[in-house]
Amino acid sequence: MATKPPNIVLIMADQLAPQFTGTYGHPLVQTPAMSELANRGTRFDAAYCNSPLCAPSRFSFMSGQLVTRIAAYDNACEFPATIPTFAHYLRAMGYRTCLSGKMHFVGPDQLHGFDERITTDIYPSDFAWTPNWEEPDERIDKWYHNMDSVREAGSAVGTFQIDYDEEVAFFAKRKLLTYARDDTAPFCMVASFIHPHDPYVALPRFWNLYDDADIDMPKNVLSRDQQDPFSQRLMDGIEASTVAVTEQEVRNARRAYYANTSYFDSKVGEIVQSLEDNGQLDNTIVIVTADHGDMLGERGLWYKMNHFEHSARVPMIMAGPGIANSTVDNACSLVDILPTVLDIAASTGQDKPVLGQPIDGRSLLPAARGETDPVSEAIGEYCAEMTAHPVFMIRRGPWKYIHCEADPAQLYNLDTDPNELHNLADDPAHADTAQAFKAEAEARWDTAQLREDVIATQHQRRAVHAAMQSGVLPHWDYTPPRDATQEYVRNHMDWTEAAARTRFPPNGGAARS
Repeated sequence: MATKPPNIVLIMADQLAPQFTGTYGHPLVQTPAMSELANRGTRFDAAYCNSPLCAPSRFSFMSGQLVTRIAAYDNACEFPATIPTFAHYLRAMGYRTCLSGKMHFVGPDQLHGFDERITTDIYPSDFAWTPNWEEPDERIDKWYHNMDSVREAGSAVGTFQIDYDEEVAFFAKRKLLTYARDDTAPFCMVASFIHPHDPYVALPRFWNLYDDADIDMPKNVLSRDQQDPFSQRLMDGIEASTVAVTEQEVRNARRAYYANTSYFDSKVGEIVQSLEDNGQLDNTIVIVTADHGDMLGERGLWYKMNHFEHSARVPMIMAGPGIANSTVDNACSLVDILPTVLDIAASTGQDKPVLGQPIDGRSLLPAARGETDPVSEAIGEYCAEMTAHPVFMIRRGPWKYIHCEADPAQLYNLDTDPNELHNLADDPAHADTAQAFKAEAEARWDTAQLREDVIATQHQRRAVHAAMQSGVLPHWDYTPPRDATQEYVRNHMDWTEAAARTRFPPNGGAARS
């Protein structure tokens, strides 16, 4: 009989750039829980999202497929129920699967393979946020980013994001205890938080971890006329080119972001502590990552929606049984999570299920075990707001190539130019490299056909959304089922049996130190 495979706990932040964590070397930002995991596990130093926007990135993360393969173009694209996810595959391998927190599923399927969701989502699940590539310069003020998040940054004792993440952590920890009480099968839990995503508003106790005088300001800030054309459109879209912010407002935004990063880190610590308290830590692989980063004023840009390092890179830390204490320099990405967790699930001899669709990722488990990874590659795709054409990224070895038919190409050597200040695409000394990447991009993506597909889905979704505003308003937003008649102590149950059933460790069992 095969040994019970490891449990898997995936902890996801929203909009967390690794550059702004102590774990990845920032001298100020306090992330002790992430650092503790990195100190006993593997830190991936060139991990990327596959699309620098929430929903597309998460759909790639769940499916192991690039966004253009599954038509996950923007924050209002449906994630079809027919696309297999790692939750489906792990379920087929005998795992119990649970989602606590945000995954930004759009459409009527709000589970996508999870046995259960124990919280609602924080964002709407309908088609309201559909962009319009036929009017790419149009702002949709109801939901689109602007500079208010920077101008209003600060501290508060409550926000909708704090409310949400407190709920996510509470129910995640309660579910881990439920799994400990019924330790009959391995589990995979995804605990997905909204912080440090803007608005940049932090709890006072985390805000007070930092002093104004210590906050480092953005480096290499570019004016609009110094930006590449796509970055100019992004500046216009978030109103950074028309709405001035003061130095103090920028400082406040960065201080609140650092504070919210420490807040997220505290939730990582709470979940790890729960695993330890429950006796689960020694047989659980913990993976910490994010859906994308945040420019946070670098280059004069804010939020995400581009392929520069602060927007496109994500933290990726893995710790647990069999994981080496190391760092990995190879480029990798969120599509690699699916094959990685399947390898973890199969690590004690279980058969893996037949894949329902081809996947675009590779397993990172060998690298996490200290073996050599022959591949160093990450692919990024952006098909959402403030553009009318797809924008692609190929990161391979030291090179990053950014390709869009409507804009000049960009080529950076990240070994020699980590701040991406010197575009080598037109440098005669690098002409062969630039031409090879250009040819690869043109062969990999049919941009004209893809653009037609994006616009067609936008027409479909806008028509459906407009129609659904009439008559009875339907909701796909997830409401977790709960039957309070079966909770705690009720008249149809013996309270002594309830006490014995819920006590952990059981009476007579060893207490957790």
